[in-house]
Amino acid sequence: GGSLGRAKADGADVRTVYSPLDALAIAAANPGRQVVFAGVGFETTAPTIAATVIEAERDGVGNFSVYPAFKLVPPALEAVLSGAGAAVDGLLLPGHVSAVIGTAPYRFIAERYHTPCAIAGFEPLDILEAIAQLLEQRDSGRAAIANGYRRGVPEAGNPEALRLLDRVFRPVDAVWRAVGAIPRSGLGFRDDFARFDAARRFPVAVAPAPEPEGCRCGQVMMGLARPDQCGHFGTSCTPSQPVGPCMVSSEGACAAWYKYGVTSRTVGI
Repeated sequence: GGSLGRAKADGADVRTVYSPLDALAIAAANPGRQVVFAGVGFETTAPTIAATVIEAERDGVGNFSVYPAFKLVPPALEAVLSGAGAAVDGLLLPGHVSAVIGTAPYRFIAERYHTPCAIAGFEPLDILEAIAQLLEQRDSGRAAIANGYRRGVPEAGNPEALRLLDRVFRPVDAVWRAVGAIPRSGLGFRDDFARFDAARRFPVAVAPAPEPEGCRCGQVMMGLARPDQCGHFGTSCTPSQPVGPCMVSSEGACAAWYKYGVTSRTVGI
């Protein structure tokens, strides 16, 4: 068990970089050492890492590798919508991911699950426009993929980024903390780039993180519980001392609920 922070405190060489290219530069400057980059994030960050792997191959930097822990948004949304007890009225879809993948990967949400969707940007007016698009769909009984962030999300997404992803990676089953395994919701290396796969190069068993007793993050992420319905919320679990994954990140549902003081009354639940 432990963390990278703990490993660094114990003397391991753990560095923070601003780009995977920085990690590649470290590897090139230290040919006698193995440099492993933690490949985390969604469709937004994975293309840059794919481009870095291609550059490592081109430059012959053999001591560079990536530990793939990427996640994909559409399969996760399908897991939410197909889950027992799912009661989703509408979805605000992420603008940054959509800028890469476009609108087509979301069509199943409207076609198969008849759930209204709207792609949202990051400014307050972007969010309000997307919410208005959801309400319009609800009122008219429609389900579609509305694009409230057209200035940032072309219908086709970013073809070059998608090409890089497809060249280096392939969809694989992935485990999500507090939720479990979701089919084809992660990215693994294609065989042509297997030598850059740290999981194959260094066959270290990574044990799944234990789920804290009483933590309801899984139910929160699946839309089956509100953050304040967890017994840990706001007491033993806060942003400064998180218990579950939904409170760890500032973008997590529990962290946002805590930061903005949301109550069942303010959201009309």
